[in-house]
Amino acid sequence: MPTYLSPGVYVEEIASGSAPIVGVGTSISAFIGTIKANAWSSNNTTNAASTKSVGSSTNPVSIGDGKGGNQKNYPLLSGDYPVVTTAGTYSFFVDGNPVNLDDANPITNNDADKSATVKFKDAVASGAKITGYYQVQIPTTPIPIDHNIAKEGEIKLCTNFTEFKKFFGDFLSPSGDTQGQNTLAHAVYGFFRNGGTRCYVTWITGEDKIAGVLDAFEAIDEITIVVAPGNLDLRDDIKDHCEKMGDRIAILDSPDTIDLSSTGVINTLKPFNSPYAALYFPWIQVFDPASNSNIYIPPSGHIAGVYARVDGQRGVHKAPGNETILGALDLKYNLSKTKQDGLNPDGINVIRKLNGDIRVWGARTLGGDANTEFKYVNIRRHFSYLRDSIDKGTQWTVFEPNTPELWAKIRRNISAFLVMEWRKGALFGTTPQEAFYVKCDEENNPPEVRDLGQVVTEIGLAVVKPAEFVIFRLSQWAGSGK
Repeated sequence: MPTYLSPGVYVEEIASGSAPIVGVGTSISAFIGTIKANAWSSNNTTNAASTKSVGSSTNPVSIGDGKGGNQKNYPLLSGDYPVVTTAGTYSFFVDGNPVNLDDANPITNNDADKSATVKFKDAVASGAKITGYYQVQIPTTPIPIDHNIAKEGEIKLCTNFTEFKKFFGDFLSPSGDTQGQNTLAHAVYGFFRNGGTRCYVTWITGEDKIAGVLDAFEAIDEITIVVAPGNLDLRDDIKDHCEKMGDRIAILDSPDTIDLSSTGVINTLKPFNSPYAALYFPWIQVFDPASNSNIYIPPSGHIAGVYARVDGQRGVHKAPGNETILGALDLKYNLSKTKQDGLNPDGINVIRKLNGDIRVWGARTLGGDANTEFKYVNIRRHFSYLRDSIDKGTQWTVFEPNTPELWAKIRRNISAFLVMEWRKGALFGTTPQEAFYVKCDEENNPPEVRDLGQVVTEIGLAVVKPAEFVIFRLSQWAGSGK
């Protein structure tokens, strides 16, 4: 109690011992890329050596004039080294007529003097004009690897695509060793373009490294979405991780190629049932800066961005369906309503082209009807959000005296939070009493429970389910006149 020395009115601030419950974040994604190690490990070249054509049909390269007579070996132009020796990359002519080269050593590169020689099968007559077309490798300029490039299994927080490029590189040609890197780059780019703001990113070389990454993800409490773009081998791992944590969901990709006429298409698309996973089909087409062409990529990264956009604009209780995928140009497969009728009940979320837009036209967890009360993505995520928010917002209760006073404080705190959720339209009911109840009293905290050091709170919620099927009943009406 402070000491007051003169008459007057004094106002004191007294800590209540509790704090309002604040909603946790819901759209922080974690990306796992699968990339061959030598996509970044080489310091000699940045890409596979490119080639140039030397000579053309109108301007062939002159090799020699057969002055020596009866020669078979002729040096190629100075500086043309090394020559591509793959069959089909060269052809030679004598006086305009095609000729055969030596079967064993048609073209030889000499590393010692950086020269190349062509060997004909038969000697060339004196005075004959020799011309040819061939390709020369152009070595790329070595670019030192940036010391910021993330090591395998190293997790980096990215808040924009520029930060991603600093740690993981830009788009690379989607072939060979760089295919996994390009898939990861498109996924993260699609995440930010569609509304994502924060994500954790890492890469591994194979499935055997996934356990360590998921262990590290457990310690990052704000992660709520886990994605392994295009890697079907990791789907079980990230699903199990999300089920174990209970506060995150796995966004899964389908195979890129599917036989839609097959009777077993559901079994091909659906690896398992889980209320903690959602699968999207088919792959989407995007523009690829590395190849300057349109390519098909798995949609999971873009979908994670859609989740983030809906969370920010409407709230986690809103189903992430009937949403446009920004950056998507086309689909690998254009599915009809009839085709989707066979997929939606099993929780295969179809992406469709509707009225010129590429839209997410499904919002179910993987398994759909089999997941009963958690068959919708938004309900699963909303429950996880409420549980996590209440858990973090009531940590102040630990070691408090387990008395009716504590129970009353718990009821007030949780009820105040749930009233806010109800006002946002996240809970169903015309009044808070219809939308939820919070019970924490002597009935559910009898002496035997208190003796165990426990305080039990029971919460009931009326969640808002998406209007998945909107039905209008139409009939003819003759009007009021006769």
